[in-house]
Amino acid sequence: QVQLVESGGGLVQPGGSLRLSCVASGDTLDNVAIGWFRQAPGKEREGVSCVRYRDTVAYYADSVKDRFSISRDSAKRTVYLQMGSLKPEDTAVYYCAAARYADFCSPYVSSTGYRTWGQGTQVTVSS
Repeated sequence: QVQLVESGGGLVQPGGSLRLSCVASGDTLDNVAIGWFRQAPGKEREGVSCVRYRDTVAYYADSVKDRFSISRDSAKRTVYLQMGSLKPEDTAVYYCAAARYADFCSPYVSSTGYRTWGQGTQVTVSS
């Protein structure tokens, strides 16, 4: 089984950048999907981005396309979410999650199939 720990959240001004990290430990990551999801107060959880760990095929929600970028460092077993041009509406708790099969990372960036979740990291975009 995979365990996940996120870090990198914080307070940033509108237009600023942050990079979130998701470190994975435990089982092999060869065929997993890693996704980033977020939940703002009073709102439902939404998918932000996901990556198929093996071949780095990635997808993004329309709301973050061209602003966010997902990547992975195999040597560090870490998946990053680089966030730029941040807006107040990006404020949320961000979670990374792992799905057992890479195909769960799809253009819909759905949480279906993601069984292992990190503890979350708060991102606040405010002046």
